[in-house]
Amino acid sequence: MSRRSLDDLLAFLEVARERSFTRAAAKLGVSPSALSHSMRGLEERLGLRLLSRTTRSVTPTEAGERLLRNIGPRFDQIDAELAALGELRDQPSGSIRITAAEHALSAVLWPALRKFMPQYPDIKLEIVMDNGLTDIVTERFDAGVRLGGMVAKDMIAMRIGPDERMAVVATPSYLARSARLKKPQDLTEHTCINFRLPTRGGVYPWEFEKKGREFRVRVEGQIIFNAVAPMLAAALDGFGVAYLPEDLVNAHIEKGRLVRLLADWTPPFSGYHLYYPSRRQPTAAFTVLLDALRYREGG
Repeated sequence: MSRRSLDDLLAFLEVARERSFTRAAAKLGVSPSALSHSMRGLEERLGLRLLSRTTRSVTPTEAGERLLRNIGPRFDQIDAELAALGELRDQPSGSIRITAAEHALSAVLWPALRKFMPQYPDIKLEIVMDNGLTDIVTERFDAGVRLGGMVAKDMIAMRIGPDERMAVVATPSYLARSARLKKPQDLTEHTCINFRLPTRGGVYPWEFEKKGREFRVRVEGQIIFNAVAPMLAAALDGFGVAYLPEDLVNAHIEKGRLVRLLADWTPPFSGYHLYYPSRRQPTAAFTVLLDALRYREGG
C-alpha cells in the first residue's frame, strides 16, 4: 500500500467518525478543502463513493460504512500497540482521553490529577467536559466519569470519590418575599433555577427521598442552564431556588449567603466512578492513573 493511500485512509476514518470535514480537518491539522480533495482522490482510485456530502452533513455511503467497520478497528489496534510500547520505557507514557461532567471534574477528577501529572510528565491527558451521557466507545475515549448509579453494566467501574449529596438552596432575600418551603411539593409555588440534560434534552426533575419514599418534582422558573456554575451564580443573585451539589454551596451556607432547605429530603447517594470498557487491556499509563484516582476513604 502506498503512503498516500494510507494517509488518505486515516483521513477517511476521521471524516467518517466526525461526520464533518471541518472537525476532522482540525484534528488532522489540515484545511477542510485539502481534506475534501484527499477524499475525492481516494474515491477516484477505489472507483467508489465513500461519503455522501450535503451542505450540512457528511455521512458514509454503504461502501464507506463497510470500510469504516472493517479497517477502523485495525487502525485502532495499531494505535493501541504503539501506545503499549510505552511500557518498555522507564516511565509510563502515552495519551489518555477522559470525559467527565463539569462537577465531577472540579470536585474529584482535577484535585487528583494536579497531584498526578507532575509525577508522570510523559503521560498526556485530554479531559473533555461533557454533562451528557457520552458513549465512550463510539467517541473513542479511554474512560469516563459518572455517578455510580449511572454506569452501564458492561463497563468496569472504579470509585474515585466519596458519596455525593444534593442541596436545595436560596438566598435569605428570596425566601423573605416568597411562600413557605417545608416540603418538596411546596416547590411548585416557587421560582426555581432549572438544569437541562444535554443528552436527553429534557429539564432535570429534582429527586427527593425520605424514609424509603422516593419521588421527583418538576419545577418551574424563569431560567434554565446546562451547567451548574451559572446555576449557583443565579441562586446567589436571588433569582430563585436551586438544586445543586452540596460541596458547591456549603461555604455560601456557612457565610449566610444561602439558606439550605429540605435537608432531610436529600440523603447521600453513590459518588463518582471512573469507568472503561471491560475488554480494555490497560496500558502502563492507564494503570498508574487508575491507582492515582482510586478513592481511599479517609485518605
